[in-house]
Amino acid sequence: MTDVLLIALFAFLGAAAAGLIGAGILRLLRHRSLIVSLSVVAGVAVAAMLAGTLTVAWAMFLSPHDLYVVTTVVAMAALISLATAVLLGRWVAAQSLELTLATRSFGDGGTFAMPAGQPAAELAALARELAATSAKLDSSRERERALETSRRELVAWISHDLRTPLAGLRAMAEALEDGMAADSGRYLRQIRVEVERMNSMVGDLFELSRIQAGSLALAPARISLHDLVGDALAGADPLAREHGVRLVGDRIDEVPVEVDGKEMSRVLGNLLINAIRRTPPDGTVAVAAHRSDSGVVVSVTDGCGGIPEEDLPRVFDTGWRGSHARTPPAGAGLGLAIVRGIVEAHAGRTEVRNVQGGCCFSVTLPTA
Repeated sequence: MTDVLLIALFAFLGAAAAGLIGAGILRLLRHRSLIVSLSVVAGVAVAAMLAGTLTVAWAMFLSPHDLYVVTTVVAMAALISLATAVLLGRWVAAQSLELTLATRSFGDGGTFAMPAGQPAAELAALARELAATSAKLDSSRERERALETSRRELVAWISHDLRTPLAGLRAMAEALEDGMAADSGRYLRQIRVEVERMNSMVGDLFELSRIQAGSLALAPARISLHDLVGDALAGADPLAREHGVRLVGDRIDEVPVEVDGKEMSRVLGNLLINAIRRTPPDGTVAVAAHRSDSGVVVSVTDGCGGIPEEDLPRVFDTGWRGSHARTPPAGAGLGLAIVRGIVEAHAGRTEVRNVQGGCCFSVTLPTA
């Protein structure tokens, strides 16, 4: 038993010495190629075996012939191990190079393509993660382009919509100043209307800037959804009468919600105003509210005739109008963007879909 322990001790000391030397070499070569590292690992394994074997052989006082045989066998094993390590290292390095080139392509703005062949499991996992990252970057670039387009359209439309009333205000002011206005009272009333419209546009811009900056401060309180929708319908009723549109709100469940009453009133008001202006005379705008598995759903259905399928994803984008109209009822394209921002600030979501004769805007809010 003592001899076995001594043999194990000598073998351990020899192998440990080789391992420590190999670890030092690996540290010195840690920035070199993977082929070099694999070759060092294989060399260390064989050297550890050789050192342990020779240490035990010397301790056992083997004959020179036996020692030569043992050394030759270990040397052959070392040669085969090193050759295998070099081949493996070249294979892994080639796969790593292919992955590097593929990664460079989507880093320069392209799309990541999985390298051909069957890479090692770790490289395959890395390639899958890079492919997923590439898809996310493509989606992010697409959103950025869409947002940039929306911003440019918004600036152009706001500039146009502000320039038109300002030109009218200037003309009416000059007419009043020169005493050329036949009906000064009508001019003054028109000036007030234009100022109120511009004030509404500026207010929408300010609200949208707060939402996009994340500085929208909410004061949530427990409110009855029935009361919230009822107030919104009452506020939109004069506009509906003016446009000859019938408001229907007889499917409102008595459901409590935890929301900021002022901001949610703005959400419902924007949806109702948008629906009324898009619905032809003698049409109907219906409001419904009910509890679902995902939360509380409030929907506004109009008679606009529907939205083209390709435009549905852009409905809530900043500056989207759905047409190139420049008439005042078209608005600045901020109302639905404000709706989405306020609803998302309440941890809710907005959706739109086409229905028979029009479209349905729905707002889903968490239950109280």
